[in-house]
Amino acid sequence: MANGIVEEAATQAAKIRANGVTVLGVFGASGHLRALVRLPGGKIEEVSPGDRTRAGEVLGIDAEGVVLRHGGRTLRVDIAGG
Repeated sequence: MANGIVEEAATQAAKIRANGVTVLGVFGASGHLRALVRLPGGKIEEVSPGDRTRAGEVLGIDAEGVVLRHGGRTLRVDIAGG
């Protein structure tokens, strides 16, 4: 069953940045969450904490989004439309 954040986001127009990172959704059991992200350039990947992508290292995932580290900076990206 989807949580309220996902249900609400699913009915909203998402703001997807062409050259940015967009979190399309978060799923999985609590403590083992994964996320579906759209990377710059349009590639879509499923990620877990510890994964490295073109957008950076995935530091964490919660019900509202993803935390990335890229170039020494930490960035939080919330679910699109959430």
